[in-house]
Amino acid sequence: MTLNKNSAKWMQFPRDVLIGHGVLEEVGDVCRDLKLKGNALIVTGGTTRDVAGRRVCKLLEGMGDSAEAILTCRATMEEVEKITEKALEIDASFLLGVGSGRSIDLAKLASTRLELPFISVPTAASHDGIASSRASIMDNGRNASVQAQAPIAVIADTEVISAAPFRFLAAGCGDIISNYTAVLDWELASRLRNEYFGEYAAALSRMAARVIIEYADSIKPEHETSVRLVVKALVSNGVAMSIAGSSRPASGSEHMFSHALDRIAPKPALHGEQCGVGTILMMYLHGGNWQEIRDALKKIGAPTTAAELGIEDKYIVEALLHAHSIRPDRYTILGNGLTPSAAEKVARITKVIS
Repeated sequence: MTLNKNSAKWMQFPRDVLIGHGVLEEVGDVCRDLKLKGNALIVTGGTTRDVAGRRVCKLLEGMGDSAEAILTCRATMEEVEKITEKALEIDASFLLGVGSGRSIDLAKLASTRLELPFISVPTAASHDGIASSRASIMDNGRNASVQAQAPIAVIADTEVISAAPFRFLAAGCGDIISNYTAVLDWELASRLRNEYFGEYAAALSRMAARVIIEYADSIKPEHETSVRLVVKALVSNGVAMSIAGSSRPASGSEHMFSHALDRIAPKPALHGEQCGVGTILMMYLHGGNWQEIRDALKKIGAPTTAAELGIEDKYIVEALLHAHSIRPDRYTILGNGLTPSAAEKVARITKVIS
């Protein structure tokens, strides 16, 4: 049998994943298990430093390691440069991203550049970047999804995450549910463009979305069981993307719609919230059960309309018109774009706009 070299894939997965009450206290044990020693650079934000960043710093220092925190403001390449320089200055051996998303993405990119391991310590479960090998970053004024390394470990303390505003957890649910249309787009690209389609990655992605929909009634504020469920699904998303070698299992037309809103709307909503609404719209275009998506999001308490997103109707329609151009290399149900009348029709039929 001749091995096709082009069929080989490089898969990266977290080695240690801790999910549960109080697991933040085990950060030192995780570092020992992974043989991480020396200076640690903690990438965090102003709020997340108070929530968990300082505790992580003290815990590492208590283990005899040196730890220093750097505060971030925006997810930009300039911030990545700043973190990279700081890591070199203190001769960091590894990085930790402590935050709801931005800090993790910045630590992910900086550690990739430095060829150092990094640990993901989410303080909220708002999107699947906590365990994936993709990072969302502003580059030249545009939001971009950039390939990076996966975290070597994920430490998700459900006590910390459940204390975050419930809006973040609901947004994470929207990001997971969006797997449905992402996989449908991937299958479509396979049929019409002969793009590689990974059955296993697709199945894992669908399963994560299915779990969230089936347990939508039980996802409630300040319930650690809800946090545990959502975090496990977010980690599954990261694994699915690593298996696929791309973000295809978890990012399709609904994500392109969200990125279009980021560019167009004066005040965009959270990424996962926009992806959830985008999934309603794209499931309608696929001819699927968009009502099931809408009803699950409503049960969870996530937005299902433009008004609930805090975005004017006109920007929803405009985002639908421009979404196909966000990633022209990625074939989706949007094809070469919708007409203005079609964009308004789908938004009105699904009641996303009034």
